[in-house]
Amino acid sequence: MPKPKKAATKAPKSRSCATLQVHFGLLDKYPEFRTNQGEIERFTRSATVEREVAMRTGVVTIHVVVHVVHGLPVENISDAQIKSQIRVLNKDYRAKNTDTSKVPVPFKSLVADPQVTFALAKRDPQGKRTTGITRTKTTRSSFSIDDGVKSPSTGGVAPWDTTRFLNIWVCTLSDDLLGYAQFPGGPATTDGVVILNTAFGTSGSAAAPFNKGRTATHEIGHYLNLSHIWGESRIPDCSDDDFVTDTPKQFGPNTGKPMFPHLSCGNGPNGDLFMNYMDYVDDAAMFMFSTSQVERMRAALTGPRSTLGA
Repeated sequence: MPKPKKAATKAPKSRSCATLQVHFGLLDKYPEFRTNQGEIERFTRSATVEREVAMRTGVVTIHVVVHVVHGLPVENISDAQIKSQIRVLNKDYRAKNTDTSKVPVPFKSLVADPQVTFALAKRDPQGKRTTGITRTKTTRSSFSIDDGVKSPSTGGVAPWDTTRFLNIWVCTLSDDLLGYAQFPGGPATTDGVVILNTAFGTSGSAAAPFNKGRTATHEIGHYLNLSHIWGESRIPDCSDDDFVTDTPKQFGPNTGKPMFPHLSCGNGPNGDLFMNYMDYVDDAAMFMFSTSQVERMRAALTGPRSTLGA
């Protein structure tokens, strides 16, 4: 295996999420995943559009295990940095983040509370006491989108029971990636979320412009079956769809800190919902999930992710 090199001390300049690349690769590798995706979409439509399914109600607490995979001391992020990320998630997934005040007036009515909280696991899969944090020394200098971080044979660590825990791997990623996630219905051996260590939490090695914990917010959105706000096509265009009814059509990702309104696809006068967690803007420019996005996540927690927090 390659020898460790100096870990990145700065985050990439713009957001890059590899969820779609990973997703298409898994669809090719696991034909049953494609079948599962079709069934999940039919269930989601039945729950959110046709209202034929009783949605799970109340606040759902998802138990989290954070797998820190490190080759150098700087990559072995602190408990404090990990806990800072959990605090961000518990604000963002309850719409209690103070920066919802920055949502432009025409979009304020869309801001919704997913009613999801996150807690580091107190018991491991065998029932033993745990901090909800694992630490694995690796000889890898970085990891890519091949899920190598999720297996001991490739320098990583295997997930805990993915039906009971949200597994988050934190490591150094190659190619300026901030992270990626797996949609519901995929193989259990790779289920979970991967985040760059300099884009995790709000302290320690977290580096601007991705030091407000929103990369995890974004990737967990995918884990709960949200698409990027502009859609799922390999080549974005105005006919693409994110399977959510209340988000405006949008040509492609926005980056940095756009000024409102930012128009595309004839969506004036208000333009893109770029301040949404599922766009590509900087951490300091994303503030919200929409009502229909919340319904879609609740459908995931009712169906394919129903064992989480049960």
